[in-house]
Amino acid sequence: MIVLGIATSCDDTSAAVVRDHAVLSNVVSSQDDVHAAYGGVVPELAARRHLESIQAIISKAIAVSGVGYSDIDAIAVTRGPGLVGSLLVGLATAEGLAIRLGVPVLGVSHLEGHVLSPLIQSEIEMPFLCLLVSGGHTALYRVQEVGEYAEIASTRDDSAGEAFDKASKMLGLGYPGGRAIDALAKQGRSNAVAFPRARVRGDDMALSFSGLKTALWDYLRSAGETPAVADVCASFQEAIVDALMDRCLRAMDRLDIPRLAIAGGVSANSRLRARAAELVAERGGTLVLPALAYCTDNAAMIATTAELRCERNLTHQPPVAIARLPLGQRLASTA
Repeated sequence: MIVLGIATSCDDTSAAVVRDHAVLSNVVSSQDDVHAAYGGVVPELAARRHLESIQAIISKAIAVSGVGYSDIDAIAVTRGPGLVGSLLVGLATAEGLAIRLGVPVLGVSHLEGHVLSPLIQSEIEMPFLCLLVSGGHTALYRVQEVGEYAEIASTRDDSAGEAFDKASKMLGLGYPGGRAIDALAKQGRSNAVAFPRARVRGDDMALSFSGLKTALWDYLRSAGETPAVADVCASFQEAIVDALMDRCLRAMDRLDIPRLAIAGGVSANSRLRARAAELVAERGGTLVLPALAYCTDNAAMIATTAELRCERNLTHQPPVAIARLPLGQRLASTA
């Protein structure tokens, strides 16, 4: 089976070709240069850039893969969650190409794509836990099987990736902020600034990062002298990593699942990867991390997810854009 994947959920335009779980091509066009001046993604500009680049990205993915358009058996496309304008570009392109080729269009959840992205290059026994952490999402899932998910924990306000971006803006490091903070943090002390680790009353699995952003703002305004940026970055990053790993370890213990995967753009963070490896190893567990190329939004994970669902004869959702699309059921408690 050869699947062409198309992903335009936010600000990355991507196309990929996957054949029997082998990624033949995975082309991603970033829009960082478009949105850098605004410190975040501007939806209208994102949709316009998708329109300008998507045909060329698909053509490149086909060329690199070594297969022809006539070899495509199905087209998998992100249907949500995401920015509606961006999603519509990918969906309309997929529908038009599918009519031309006479193949089906398979709607795929952006979140499911991320959760299953660690399986692109690695194997992990199910059930496993997956921490999905990115600019738009921060949640912990139990993956019982492909197509069967339960949300164990999530952020009550901002995502971890959004917190990194806003911190970077406060520190004058530019956009996107995660990479800049990660790089500087390697030169700083993680205990230099006592940033808080938020707790949500009545739910010790819930996450919250809005207070952490406020704490950084207050610290920068009240610091008697110019703080060492590397120390601030290291301390801020450590607060986020501590909170994320605390919830992962609680879930591993309570659900008795020793297998953890981490996915999403923030899974590329070097401190999170190192800390997760250390803590999971201490418990004798298994940790699976996607290659850096599959951490951020990409079409390979969308095509792979479609393949995995087809193999199990799972129903595919219609290719209709949905801005808010939850993954699985929310567990009331893991206590």
